Amino acid sequence: MKRTKEIQTPYNRPFIPQRADPYLYRAPDGYYYFTASVPEYDRVVLRRARTIRELPDAEEKIIWVKHEDGPMSLHVWAPELYCMDGAWYIYFAASEVRSKWKLRPYVLRCAGSDPMRDPWEEQGMMQPAAGDRFSFRDFSLDATVLEHRGERYFVWAEKVGKGKKISNLYIARMESPTRLATAQVLLTSPDYDWERVGFWVNEGPAFLKHGGRIYMTYSASETGERYCMGMLSIDEDADLLDPRAWKKERYPVLRSDAEKGVFGPGHNSFVKAEDGVTDLCVFHARPYAKIKGNPLYDPNRHAMLMTMSYDGEDRPVFQYTAWTYGFNV
Repeated sequence: MKRTKEIQTPYNRPFIPQRADPYLYRAPDGYYYFTASVPEYDRVVLRRARTIRELPDAEEKIIWVKHEDGPMSLHVWAPELYCMDGAWYIYFAASEVRSKWKLRPYVLRCAGSDPMRDPWEEQGMMQPAAGDRFSFRDFSLDATVLEHRGERYFVWAEKVGKGKKISNLYIARMESPTRLATAQVLLTSPDYDWERVGFWVNEGPAFLKHGGRIYMTYSASETGERYCMGMLSIDEDADLLDPRAWKKERYPVLRSDAEKGVFGPGHNSFVKAEDGVTDLCVFHARPYAKIKGNPLYDPNRHAMLMTMSYDGEDRPVFQYTAWTYGFNV
């Protein structure tokens, strides 16, 4: 696979190389956990450390490997880790060798209290609410969990339509870690030109709480240099299942920057730094623009970090930062 020459700048140094769809989680046990899609799309990996700085050198453990055939046998994508109700769970998407785009969301549960050492058990596909005839019926992936005021919400991307399918983002309240309590609600569809490059895509949701609002970032368009991040927001007192209460930004909040050598940024997550105050955004991007062939199978989507800041109206600002070993110069 050919690509343009890699551009090395202070802004595109990887936090963790060749890890796409990065997810960084500060758990109740005080550790930071990192998981992501691997280039082979064949396993779920996990690493942990006491500090974010230690994560790049932390041992990476394989906690689950794809099946040889049938469900969960291909395209293992975008794992996310959570500690809920005293147990550890991982959500990820996977398809089948004989139907490579039959993506569905699946759940793993740790059989013990240590997610790095104890075995993980398959819980099957995430289940829709009773009577919901629409959720997880088609290409579904990129599930994330939002906890807010004692409730949990499941947000995911799912394609709809015939022929040229469209990837939308949906939300539902959760009954349990493995089942939804309500029918899906449409949050956003690819309305704008920058969401429709190559494919019509909204995917990769992530949540940030700040200043009395909840922000949801998401990724749009195909996975090459035009991949970018959009954003919705809602008042923290509003009904999260009311789509009219969400405000969608007209333009991307993060996109490729040739001068800084960052291309195709997207599929991010947010985490608090060790001080408990500073918000960090971990995302993936490439250090070059053009590749020959399907960009989905180019291995060099690296996990990168940025420190979040806020403008005069207390809204999040996404700005590439110069890094040394993944941290501010």
